[in-house]
Formats: sequence, structure tokens, C-alpha cells
Amino acid sequence: MEQEPNEQEPNEATEIVGSKVETVEVSRHPEASIPETDLSLADIERRRSHPVRWAVTILAVLAAIIAPYWLGRSFAVNNTEAVVAALGDVSAQGIALVGWTVVVIAYVGLVMAIVVSPSWPWLIVFVVGLAAEQFIAGLSMLNLHFWYSTYVVYGEQSNIANAANLGILAAAIGVAVYAVIFVGLLVVIKKTSPLNVLTKSWASFILYFVIEGVALFVVLFGGLLTAV
Repeated sequence: MEQEPNEQEPNEATEIVGSKVETVEVSRHPEASIPETDLSLADIERRRSHPVRWAVTILAVLAAIIAPYWLGRSFAVNNTEAVVAALGDVSAQGIALVGWTVVVIAYVGLVMAIVVSPSWPWLIVFVVGLAAEQFIAGLSMLNLHFWYSTYVVYGEQSNIANAANLGILAAAIGVAVYAVIFVGLLVVIKKTSPLNVLTKSWASFILYFVIEGVALFVVLFGGLLTAV
């Protein structure tokens, strides 16, 4: 006959605590604390996948990449005088700052959407920032040889578009440099090392903004705005 457990009997174990052998109490679970389920691991993962959310996000990202760039480029080609008149009083540093800011906003929105277990508000920030960056990129004719395109479209006022392009490129280069450094830290630093604090989320964000600040400083005060 199976013996029923004695509830009065202490549930103890002997182990080493602080270099001494001691008898300590351990937890007792006579009954399962996790309810039984007929769902398989695949069923659980399928419920967490949210395919509709990902489909909507992908379509929104594609739309944010294509439509704003085409709209900005159309403005630049067909309404050049209106664009110059609207931005003519803004300094090159201010325009570069705007280009840099939209890229930073888009990247922060993307990272936060990933960290905060895809969150709709941060996904919206990412898509809006991406759309703004693409619109400015289209308006400033951003490509591999943008200084030729901007001069053809804007002529003597091409410095306006060039400043926006430099701001966007500076922020994009900052993202690339940060990614290389952060991945390098993850590979090099051991989990038991005191330097592992550099891989924490708050430390990585500080590192990112430091790198982006350096990139912006180089564009604004490094003489690049007068070189193209």
C-alpha cells in the first residue's frame, strides 16, 4: 500500500552554507503548481507570433520607405522654387540637424519597439521617423553622388539639400559605428567581468547618443557643410 506523506514531518536537507554543514528547510510541492494543458509548444508559439501585427508593420515600413521619398523627390523636381523659398532662410546647420534628428528618432523607435516586446506606440514612432527621413531624403535628392543631383536641381542653392543629406548620413554612420562597437563589446566582455555593465540597455543607449553626438558635431563644426 502506498504511504501517504506525513505533513508533520519536516522537509529538511543537509548542505554546506558558508563553509559549514547545516540542516536547512526546503520547499515541498506535493501537488503540481502548473495546470495541465493539451497545447503543444508549437501551439503556444503560434499564439504568440501575431502574424497580422507583423504583416501590418511590414506593409507600413514599405509604404514609409517608398511613398515619402517619391513625394519629396517630386516636390524637389516640380516645385524647386517653392522649396528654396520655404527653406532659404534656414541655416545649413539647422537643416543638417533636422536630417540627423529624424534618423535618430526612427532608430530609437525601432530599438524600443524590439526591447519593449513589440509595442505599437514605438512601432508608430519608428514608422513616422522613417517616413520623415525618406521625405527629406527625397527632397534633398539623396543618393551615392547627391552633390551632382542637388546642383542640377537646386543650382546655387544646393547647399540646402547637401546639408540635409549630410545630417542623414552622419546619423546613419553613427548607427553603424554603434552597432559594430556594441556587438564587439558583447563578444569581448565576459558575463562575469565588471565591464559587463557596458552591455546593459541603459549603458548602450548612452553609448549610442554619445556616438551620434560626435557625428553631429563633426558635421556642424567640421567644415563639411561648406565642402559639398
